[in-house]
Amino acid sequence: MAVKIRLRRMGAKKAPFYRIVVADSRSPRDGRCIKELGYYDPTKSPSVVKVDADETRKWISTGAQPTDIVKKLLKDNNVI
Repeated sequence: MAVKIRLRRMGAKKAPFYRIVVADSRSPRDGRCIKELGYYDPTKSPSVVKVDADETRKWISTGAQPTDIVKKLLKDNNVI
């Protein structure tokens, strides 16, 4: 089972809000997830990112692969 750390879109139409989740790579974007690690709100100025750093490092060390956007968000917040 390939596990990814990716964004799950939530919020209203034209008002996106994302949760950073650990999910099976075969599941749909907004489908079932294994664990929620934090959230990302791009509608605020400046954008808000809140991540559980210890839990994220644990998942990365066990082999979870972050997507490109999540990897950028994690680097910006000094998680990886």
